Amino acid sequence: MALHTWWLYAVTVFFVSATPGPNMLHVMARSIELGLVRSFAAMAGCFVAVLSLLSASALGLTALLLAIPGAFTVLRLAGAAYLIWLGYNAWTAKDAPIDIGSGEVSAALSPWRVFAKAFAVGISNPKALLFAAAFLPQFIDASAPKGAQFAVMVATFAVIEISWYFVYAVGGRSIAQFLERPAPRKLFNRLTGGAFVAFGLAMAGSR
Repeated sequence: MALHTWWLYAVTVFFVSATPGPNMLHVMARSIELGLVRSFAAMAGCFVAVLSLLSASALGLTALLLAIPGAFTVLRLAGAAYLIWLGYNAWTAKDAPIDIGSGEVSAALSPWRVFAKAFAVGISNPKALLFAAAFLPQFIDASAPKGAQFAVMVATFAVIEISWYFVYAVGGRSIAQFLERPAPRKLFNRLTGGAFVAFGLAMAGSR
């Protein structure tokens, strides 16, 4: 991969990853609830999900989905339903203030459960698979070994994506003090829930 092509790819991925979406929102919420260190499991879950989608794209799974009538529609609607369910849970969550450092939330969720929930959020967006399939090939040099190019592109995406996870997680901790009060906590729950529902509805209505 030529250096100028890599730079163009990296800059594009930088802005794509920076855009608030289900993964970034989930990481920020976990950081507020569990603390920065405990949110690492959520970061890992979202990252493994994204890496799985990119790998599936590289392996040609998109072509398989397109070849099976209705397969993508089922995955898209299932992902939309899951995001809407997450939004409902956030919207109806208790408005009790966050007790920073109490350990109550962290005791209720094991690292594995945090990872699994984050993975479900990340993997529930099949549109990302088609995005990867349409996006990555634009930067591939057909005359050079494709495996090495995909490896560089996935590694670049990984570094940028994880960096943004940390930005959102640290940002989440910075407003944790504000959310200690019930009223701001209620507003945060409503905004978070509404955002997830909006993502789900947008996915359900997309083609």
